[in-house]
Amino acid sequence: MPKPLRHVFACVQGRPAGHPRGSCQDKGCAAVWQKLSDEFTLRNLWGAGFQLTNTGCLGPCELGPTLLVYPEGVMYAGVGPGDVDRIIDEHLLLDRPVDGLLAPAELWG
Repeated sequence: MPKPLRHVFACVQGRPAGHPRGSCQDKGCAAVWQKLSDEFTLRNLWGAGFQLTNTGCLGPCELGPTLLVYPEGVMYAGVGPGDVDRIIDEHLLLDRPVDGLLAPAELWG
């Protein structure tokens, strides 16, 4: 497998109801994951050097759903399905992280 231009990790962590940390699952990560997966397929991003992986907890559960984009190490928080096109268009394709969706600097500098 060739090294991807960008690799997106999407939290799909679920925890039991009432867990003190909460989870991205409780905040709608399944819809975000589905939209990402659909767009990667529709836009042929898999064949264009991009990678998408679902993952467990990325850390800021209270701010989920969260995404992490490498190699830059950019974290997005509070992502909804409606944000996916913007992240793809601006960050993945144009190399401009989406300011309004970035995790707070104190969580991910």
